[in-house]
Amino acid sequence: MKYRIIFALTLASLSASAAATSLCQEKEQDIQREIGYAEKHNNQHRIDGLKKALSEVKANCTDSKLRADHQEKIADQKDEIRERQQDLKEAKQTGDADKVAKRERKLKEAQDELNALESRAY
Repeated sequence: MKYRIIFALTLASLSASAAATSLCQEKEQDIQREIGYAEKHNNQHRIDGLKKALSEVKANCTDSKLRADHQEKIADQKDEIRERQQDLKEAKQTGDADKVAKRERKLKEAQDELNALESRAY
């Protein structure tokens, strides 16, 4: 989950000059930037995974597919929030304060992730 949030924040922090490029080009640039970070930290396993991801993006990426995938992620996250709300409701019925606090925290995390997804312009 942390990686999805980091990825969302990375995409959200694109510069104004990158706005003129296509979504797929932006994604390639993000992956290349991540490769640079991994190389800086000598993380060969991460480099290998990112290079594979980069070749997949170059071979299969379309802006319309990225938009559709993004909308699907938003829908999935909304489903997650509904599940978390139900879990919280059930925890409140049991009266267990620890469970309620845990469920509230999980719901807040899911809502924050949805907000990050919705703030990205696709």
